[in-house]
Amino acid sequence: MILVCGEALVDLFLDAPEGAEMAGRAVAGGSPFNVAIGLARLGVPVGFLGAIARDGIGTMLAERLRQEGVDGRFIVRSDRLSTISAVATGGGGQPSYGFHGEGAADRFLMPAELPAELASEVQALSFGSYSMAVEPTGATLALLAEREHGRRVISVDPNLRPGVVPDMALWADAAERFYRVATIIKASDEDIRIAWGGRLSLQEAAAYWLGLGAKLVVITRGADGAIGFCAAEQVELPARAVSVRDTVGAGDSFHAALLAWLSQRDRLSIEGVAGLDRAALGELLTYAAIAASITVGRRGADLPKAVEVQTELARLG
Repeated sequence: MILVCGEALVDLFLDAPEGAEMAGRAVAGGSPFNVAIGLARLGVPVGFLGAIARDGIGTMLAERLRQEGVDGRFIVRSDRLSTISAVATGGGGQPSYGFHGEGAADRFLMPAELPAELASEVQALSFGSYSMAVEPTGATLALLAEREHGRRVISVDPNLRPGVVPDMALWADAAERFYRVATIIKASDEDIRIAWGGRLSLQEAAAYWLGLGAKLVVITRGADGAIGFCAAEQVELPARAVSVRDTVGAGDSFHAALLAWLSQRDRLSIEGVAGLDRAALGELLTYAAIAASITVGRRGADLPKAVEVQTELARLG
């Protein structure tokens, strides 16, 4: 099982305003929430750990996870309200976010609410997005990541959102707690630009993370494809030519598929990730890129099922 840790919320997709009105569509979301569903759809046993409100939105989120086959025994129900993220898409389908979640449930996971220990069935933990940086949830999840370091694969996707934590220096310090114990770091080129203000190249950022102890670093570059780094190997994968409807959930789809590929091939261990060679890294990137390309052709974070990815792989030969 992969245990995905972090936030679950509602994305409110906003249409262009008409006079004094603006129509919207509420969709279950949050990067870790999407990753959990993505893993379930790819046929991988997965659980979700995070604080979810008891309000109507939270009830919908918990039920959606259940319907998708995500193990809910690690969910902590809270009397606080749910976070709402207002999403507007610009040219090229690129989303912009406005978060409304101060004091919300997903920001208040406490250390005492963590499982005292994890069963051996939990092979990996996934962390990401703003839940790493908002307190007390960030400190609680960092405690869990540090506790399980060396025992299980730790996968981290910073998924930086300046609209949630405007102080990038604060976010950088918070994320560092997770980078130091990560087995896998998956990031976008935008994450790296935001985190270091253009001071580091993608290769320099990857080298920094590998130097901290990560066994695999994957950097996605949107229309320019992805680059994977492990040990002395570097593999660059060009982007697939696809029709983009929007990019919501693309990074989450890539992250979920990356972990699914490792699980399906019995490589979801620290040793298994460290032992990736050039050929395996190329296969992993191809699988994850196909999953993300399917997602961007749909509206919102509608992540693919295993059969859809396999069909595309077969088509490529």
